[in-house]
Amino acid sequence: QVQLLESGPGLVEPSQTLSLTCTVSGASITVSYYSWNWIRQPPGKGLEWMGVIAYDGSTYYSPSLKSRISISRDTSQNQFSLQLISVTPEDTAVYYCVRGEGIVLGVPDQEESDWGQGTQVTVSP
Repeated sequence: QVQLLESGPGLVEPSQTLSLTCTVSGASITVSYYSWNWIRQPPGKGLEWMGVIAYDGSTYYSPSLKSRISISRDTSQNQFSLQLISVTPEDTAVYYCVRGEGIVLGVPDQEESDWGQGTQVTVSP
C-alpha cells in the first residue's frame, strides 16, 4: 500500500521560497502510469491543483503558478519536491502530495488517487 508523507517548514516569510518534500513508501515514483502531484487548499477555499511530475520525470504546472513553481524528484530517495518562489500570504494553505493514475492536469478523482495527510504552510512575517 502506497503511503505519502509531506515534510517542510510550517512557516515561511513573504517573498521567500516555500519548499516541501514528499516521501513515498510502498511504491516507486519511477513506475510507469502513475503521476505525482502537488495540490493545496487555502483556508475556506477548494482544492487547487498546482503541478505534477510523471514517472518519467516530465513536469506540468498550473498556468496560474507556472512562473513561480518547480517540481523535482530524487529517485534514490523515492521523493519528489515542490518549490514555490516569491510567496505571499495568499499561498497560505494545506499542501498535499498525491499519487494519481495517468496524468490529469487537475485534481485527480479521489477514488483513483492516494493522498498524503497534508501539511499546513503559513506565509507570514
